[in-house]
Amino acid sequence: MVFIRRMEQAADGMYKQRLMRGFLHLSIGQEAIAVGMRASISDTDPVITSYRCHSIAYTRGISVYKILAELAGKKTGCSKGKGGSMHMYANSFYGGSGIVGAQVPVGVGIALAQKYLKTNAVTFAIYGDGAANQGQVFEAFNLAKLMHLPVVFCCENNVYGMGTSAERSSASTKYFKRGDYIPGIKLNGMDILSVKEAVAHARSWVLSDKGPIIVEFDTYRYHGHSLSDPGTAYRTKDEVARIKTTRDCITACKRHLCDNGIVGDDMLKDIDKKAQDFIEGIVEKIMKDEDCEESDLWKDVYVFGYEPEYIRGVCLGKGWRS
Repeated sequence: MVFIRRMEQAADGMYKQRLMRGFLHLSIGQEAIAVGMRASISDTDPVITSYRCHSIAYTRGISVYKILAELAGKKTGCSKGKGGSMHMYANSFYGGSGIVGAQVPVGVGIALAQKYLKTNAVTFAIYGDGAANQGQVFEAFNLAKLMHLPVVFCCENNVYGMGTSAERSSASTKYFKRGDYIPGIKLNGMDILSVKEAVAHARSWVLSDKGPIIVEFDTYRYHGHSLSDPGTAYRTKDEVARIKTTRDCITACKRHLCDNGIVGDDMLKDIDKKAQDFIEGIVEKIMKDEDCEESDLWKDVYVFGYEPEYIRGVCLGKGWRS
């Protein structure tokens, strides 16, 4: 969790220095979900999530270096600098999705493929409270139940869908009950142990051929919806400070480790220092990497060996010729 937070804090700093462009959605405050989930799923369990995907990308095997290089538009990025914040992929990780809620029906499609292939794995489709009101989400629920698919629907309820609170946007904020005919559970998404146990239970449920299940993580994001949103127009600074003081997932984990004599303060400080130094070294390295060039944007559009002679651009008369 410490490495993920330091990574996203570095991304925040790079963005504000204009070393990054485009959209940037950070999950600072929500790290327990990615790490707790990783502790209870297998390497072959497919995961698909929203545009707030850096932490999940990291826990699915993409290095900090590859993630930050991608955000900076470098050729060394995990998508060669062309995907940016919302488009990162790895084995069994089907990336973030730039369209609100679109990953949920895609996740159901992945689960359908798994059922056909008879794989002993479970698909995890992650979405936010803001996407929970999307019609396509309910359609995905219906298909998953009808076809008895091996999928866990994970709702990251971080209280605000963009700048609108859940209370203002949703007639019912009990997202874990939204499936109606699909059972659901709700837990403290700021507690890594609660996340680990709940995900393990959900995975076991699906593997026991009981059908899909919904898991709602009660969590909170410290930053705005994206870095273009200061996050102060719809909530107070006191609210954010209170959550950081009373519910922060890293602080809670540190307290648990110390109170139970597992580690001491010195070791925790050393971990944080190593994470900080490691991330700072990576940022320095990335700044020396080669930028993605305009000609690179035309590559990987088609499967290698099947490219047409000419690819039309968005402007009349502008394109790329092989």
